[in-house]
Amino acid sequence: MSIKPLLDRVVLQVEEAEEKTKSGIILSSAAQEKPQFAKVVAVGPGGIVDGNEVKMYVKEGDKVIASKYAGTEVKIDGEEYTIVRQSDILATVE
Repeated sequence: MSIKPLLDRVVLQVEEAEEKTKSGIILSSAAQEKPQFAKVVAVGPGGIVDGNEVKMYVKEGDKVIASKYAGTEVKIDGEEYTIVRQSDILATVE
């Protein structure tokens, strides 16, 4: 099954949360922070959103930093994805 986002939506595959701190302490799943780094899996076409034209600046394969609690989480074919608006993406990582 493939995901095709609409308008200014972007599908992200979030990287795994850190299981250890820098000092080596193992964190329980409840103590792990929600990761902000993600890979762009699919990008909507842009267009007119709320009366304004939206140009898409990210593309498939980009590594990005997204707002911590933005978007909608979905699970498809055993893989977890987050669907966000392009405006919820804070930066690209090169």
